[in-house]
Amino acid sequence: MGGDSGVAGSINEWCQGREWRWRAALLAVLVWQAARPLRDSEAWHVFRGINFGVHEFGHLFFGFGGEWLAIAGGSLMQILVPIGAMAAMYTTSRDWFGVVSVGSWLAASLADLAPYIADARAQELDLVSFSPEGAGHDWHFLLAHAGWLKNDLGIARGARFVAVLILVATVLAALALFRRMARSREKPATA
Repeated sequence: MGGDSGVAGSINEWCQGREWRWRAALLAVLVWQAARPLRDSEAWHVFRGINFGVHEFGHLFFGFGGEWLAIAGGSLMQILVPIGAMAAMYTTSRDWFGVVSVGSWLAASLADLAPYIADARAQELDLVSFSPEGAGHDWHFLLAHAGWLKNDLGIARGARFVAVLILVATVLAALALFRRMARSREKPATA
């Protein structure tokens, strides 16, 4: 398909001659790690510390926008940074496997947010923060101000559902890449 243009052409070109096996092994580990918080919200996973740091940085970063934005900024940054990493993979090197595999981080990030959202009314989770005066519960504040506090469990289920969808999309997109990589290595070179 030498006439491919646009994204499909870019993907085909990138896949030419690339090895898929080690990428499949790496993706399996990343997906396994991202699935852990979906099964058990307290399970350790490789993304947990990164998500915590990004979350806390988000409070500082969005502090310019007043109390509401500073509080929302933690969760917002936790979603924006993986999306930004995808964009960086795309814009700097058109690394399609990089773009796809970062989906596992985004899914883990949403999976980490879900129990925090679900705890908005109960406020039973032990909170950790860099704030010197102690942290309030972000999602209690946000949902109470929006008048949605009674919907905390539904919103948390929605976050988990989106995390699952992203993880499934990550796997399907990676499988499509692996298939293209394998096919490109099978084809004899043409003059």
